[in-house]
Amino acid sequence: MSHEIETMAYAGKVPWHGLGEKVEDNMTPEEMLVAAGLDWSVSKRQAYTVDKPNCWNIIDPTGEAQFIKCEDHYYVVRDTDNKVLSHCKDSYVPFQNKEVMSFFKKFTKAGQMTMETAGSLKNGKEIWGLAKISSDFKLAGGDHVESYLLLNNSHSVGKAMTIMLTPIRVVCNNTLQIALKDGSMSYRIPHVRMFDEEIIQSAEQALGLSTEQMKTFKEQSEFLASKKAKDKEVDTFVAELFQPSLVGADNIREALTNTADTVRRAIETSPGAELSSSKGTWWGALNGVTYVMDHTKRAKEKEEGNALHSAFFGSGANLKRKALTRAIEYAKAA
Repeated sequence: MSHEIETMAYAGKVPWHGLGEKVEDNMTPEEMLVAAGLDWSVSKRQAYTVDKPNCWNIIDPTGEAQFIKCEDHYYVVRDTDNKVLSHCKDSYVPFQNKEVMSFFKKFTKAGQMTMETAGSLKNGKEIWGLAKISSDFKLAGGDHVESYLLLNNSHSVGKAMTIMLTPIRVVCNNTLQIALKDGSMSYRIPHVRMFDEEIIQSAEQALGLSTEQMKTFKEQSEFLASKKAKDKEVDTFVAELFQPSLVGADNIREALTNTADTVRRAIETSPGAELSSSKGTWWGALNGVTYVMDHTKRAKEKEEGNALHSAFFGSGANLKRKALTRAIEYAKAA
């Protein structure tokens, strides 16, 4: 498998990114943890040096006195193979994979969620779990949107654990982004205290799992699907996102190149573009962007295993969030 995807398992249909090993449906979070190869722990270990007090490039394998302890310098290490995942300070608190995946337990046990995928990225530096939420909705023409809860934890210092709601449009497997005024589409947990029940309860409360957030996104989607998009406005929308030098120019559509041109074409030709919810609407314009980001522009990244990371956590996610915000602004002005 690629250098980005270290291990991964999925239940049900093959994911949009086409990666991972198929496992049984209705697994518990604990079972998915094992199936996805995440049944390992990390520890924070003291950093040492031989003769340079300002250098911390050695993990003491023996505890013998010839090594000089580097004060307030540690490493996050995977215990199964002693792989160094990150350098850290004493204040850093590692979150164990088992603790992180336990967040899903209450919801799967109550039948509110089912585990879909889990895995490890970047040689163990990041792990994630994805569970389907029972709050789907449909737009005009049978345009079906499913709801998921995504959990991402990093064993690399400087990145907080993130829990976020992630809708996926079924007809084209586009991963969408929710844009809420209060920013509650996601909840971040910095590595400064132990992962405990209080943290879990705070995250649940912040996210409002999951009815209010998905209700808001459903309303946003219905609003976008109800607003007609003029061709010239769509041209400008695409240029703003992918080729800003063209904004304000005449005949933008003819001047669009590379990704911008691909997106403009996808708005009219991608899977689901013919549905009444999409054809000539701002919902269709938004999904042209998400389709290209997930399936076309990321084709090379998909081969390398980077598509999943980009769509959920990286530049792809940020751009789709910006596209949703701008589409709503255009729709309100329509």
